[in-house]
Amino acid sequence: MALTSHRSKRKITGGRYQQYRKKRVFELRSQPVLTKLAEKRTKTLRVVGGIIKKRILSANIIHVFDPKSKKYSPEIIKTIVENTANRHFVRRNIMTKGAIVETAKGMVKITSRPGQVGVLQGVLVK
Repeated sequence: MALTSHRSKRKITGGRYQQYRKKRVFELRSQPVLTKLAEKRTKTLRVVGGIIKKRILSANIIHVFDPKSKKYSPEIIKTIVENTANRHFVRRNIMTKGAIVETAKGMVKITSRPGQVGVLQGVLVK
């Protein structure tokens, strides 16, 4: 079944809306990119308007921002500690925005969107 960004079939009260048309191509959306913890793999995609998006399929390096020194440094990800998007993503080693990962410097919160941007960035959490 195709994923769509069209309105829901049901109202807030639980009643159904009357269907007045079928799905349209411009309403379709893509499957979610579940970025894994592994060697870096990316995929380039052309979207509407000719915009090029880079999707990270897997990554093991994150660019960490240290608030004290105000500098970025690349760090190797050891493991995924917590993911607010879905608690089962931790077991499957899936990274999304807001996930907490462990590096040599300490715990890092991911601030970029790996499925939309071609880079993995985070900020050091104390």
